[in-house]
Amino acid sequence: MNASFLLIHWKTILEIAILWFVIYQIMLFFEGTRAIQVVRGIAIILVSFFIFQRLGLTKLDWLFKNFFATSVIAVLIIFHPEIRSGLARLGQRHIFTAQLREEELDYMLKEISSAAESLSRDKIGALIAIEKSDPLNAFAENGVMLDSKISSEIIQAVFTPNNPLHDGGMIIQNGRILSAGCFFPLAQSQDLSRIFGTRHRAGIGLSEETDALIIIISEERRDISLAYRGKLYKDLSQETLFFKTKEFFKIKE
Repeated sequence: MNASFLLIHWKTILEIAILWFVIYQIMLFFEGTRAIQVVRGIAIILVSFFIFQRLGLTKLDWLFKNFFATSVIAVLIIFHPEIRSGLARLGQRHIFTAQLREEELDYMLKEISSAAESLSRDKIGALIAIEKSDPLNAFAENGVMLDSKISSEIIQAVFTPNNPLHDGGMIIQNGRILSAGCFFPLAQSQDLSRIFGTRHRAGIGLSEETDALIIIISEERRDISLAYRGKLYKDLSQETLFFKTKEFFKIKE
């Protein structure tokens, strides 16, 4: 009886391990797309479905089985562009994401803060997104890929008026300028002040969908703002911007 119990016990553990591995790979596949939130919901349904089966809850099992079948079809129809994007990136994924060393992080944030101060002083608008845990590849793909070293001078050059890329957003990933001229989703909140234009709405919108740090420089008011997790921190000095971005960047979520 003990041997039989142990066999069932290890079989259950193996099934759970396989299920979590499959879910993890699916989420990696959709990483960086707007479908990721839906995939997370489906993952919860899958786990619930598995638990109901193991506990013998037949009515809930039947309900989730039918709901899951319908939801998969809906996802395939609604998110086919994201699925295509995921297939295109398949095989290009790195297993481990590079972590910035303390001195690399300080250098990156100092260059960005210096550029922000110069741009605001010269009345030049800018929108800069610093990637944290949530990948921004899907947004980078609608801009121009640069893969450039970070420097205050390069950032200022990109946002200089009449530059073809100055109107869009810049994405910084792993300590390098990944892309520029990118379009970000606009915030839908009606509570935002009318003084905020498209640049601020795009920055707040991206911060609502991802954990990225978004720096916004207003050309009209010559001020620097930081958007993080849907909140906007306004009228920041170069020094305050540096310390606040470093503080938020190091938060583990």
